[in-house]
Amino acid sequence: MKRRPFALYTLMALGYAFLYLPIVSVIVYSFSGSDRATTWGGFSLQWYGALLRNEQILEAAQRSLTIAAISATAAVALGTASGLALSRFGRFPGRGLLSLMNSAPMVMPDVMLGLSSLLLFVGLQQIFGWPERGMTTITLAHITLTACYVTVVVRSRMTSMDASLEEAAMDLGAKPWRVFFVITLPLIAPALLAGWLLAFTLSLDDLVIASFTSGPGSTTLPMLVYSKVKIGVTPEINALTTIIVVLVAIGVSLAGVLMHRRERSLARLRD
Repeated sequence: MKRRPFALYTLMALGYAFLYLPIVSVIVYSFSGSDRATTWGGFSLQWYGALLRNEQILEAAQRSLTIAAISATAAVALGTASGLALSRFGRFPGRGLLSLMNSAPMVMPDVMLGLSSLLLFVGLQQIFGWPERGMTTITLAHITLTACYVTVVVRSRMTSMDASLEEAAMDLGAKPWRVFFVITLPLIAPALLAGWLLAFTLSLDDLVIASFTSGPGSTTLPMLVYSKVKIGVTPEINALTTIIVVLVAIGVSLAGVLMHRRERSLARLRD
């Protein structure tokens, strides 16, 4: 019986090492003074300085962060509405179509999403003269992609939530909009935060859809990194990856702390 936990922990350690050792190696080599990305040349911060002086990478990073923030915010708004409708309104005309539309982007290949979005935007531009291919089209495509993930997160939270709290508030005379903002919204806030982070990450990480829907002067960070990697990985990419990993780790940690505190406060209120 004592061998089983040891074997389990060994497999877990091997699995985590397989997943995270490449990331750790990138972080380590970002502090190398060598001109090669995979050769250690002594501790140095020169590539972080070179990264901060690279206007092309900084502009692409700012563009990607802007698109991701707008896409995630819009996806949370649409996903919350869809999740609320699918979990609280029972059967209504178009429910099956709405559920299908929310599921399709998750199972459809990114190439098909990118191509269909491109054809849609080209057709709209020819008819109405809008939208121009660039940040707007990338943002619209990313909203379509990420809203369905937010819907799944919010819907699962709404399904597991006790509906009697909302019913009790309405029995006491509260209007539906007040029940939503005072009762429902605080209870599903952790799910909204999780959905926003998920949508932000998916948008920031996307390469295929952005490649189809981008235009001149709208290169995103993944597109720029991919174009540089085809030529050869430079130490600047290691520094950029390290900064992104650190920022994401900080954001996820803060979100986890806030969600834990909110859950504890809600548990105290219930007690």
